[in-house]
Amino acid sequence: MPHAIVLKCANDSAAPVLDLWREASRFETSPSMEALNYSPHLTLAVYADVAPSLLFATAEKVFGAMPPLSIEFSGIDHFANETLVLWMRPTDDLILRDIHAAIHDEIDPALCHEHSRPDRWQPHCTIAMKIPANSRERALAWAKATPAKFALTFDVVDCISFPPVEILREVKLLP
Repeated sequence: MPHAIVLKCANDSAAPVLDLWREASRFETSPSMEALNYSPHLTLAVYADVAPSLLFATAEKVFGAMPPLSIEFSGIDHFANETLVLWMRPTDDLILRDIHAAIHDEIDPALCHEHSRPDRWQPHCTIAMKIPANSRERALAWAKATPAKFALTFDVVDCISFPPVEILREVKLLP
């Protein structure tokens, strides 16, 4: 079962993302993000085989004294996988890349899933992840026409296993 370190928005600033989840779900067979039963988030690193204790120690070291992060988003982009994935693009991802690098300073990037490695990782907040080919063009047109300009306050870091999402350790970011 894979593990991940995830930056989570567990407060009222998540409302615009939840609205986008509902809107984007109309292009899916069933709502993929609501099915997770998990808050809007940014996945920082995914591991197929790493000791949870290493995840916990890394989360504590990297985030233990960090205040909540306000991340501004500037639009919707996509990954063209087997199914289309729609995601929100951070306006400025420098702080996220610094955090990502700090995680990889603690856990060997070679242990990380290839898409979460420093040379491949794209900071993003997913809004739909299972859009079939027959809805692709409509979904992309909607994404292009839909403004996604707002800020989210990320106030929790979770060490999780999935699927289904199970929180193994939580680190609250405190002001």
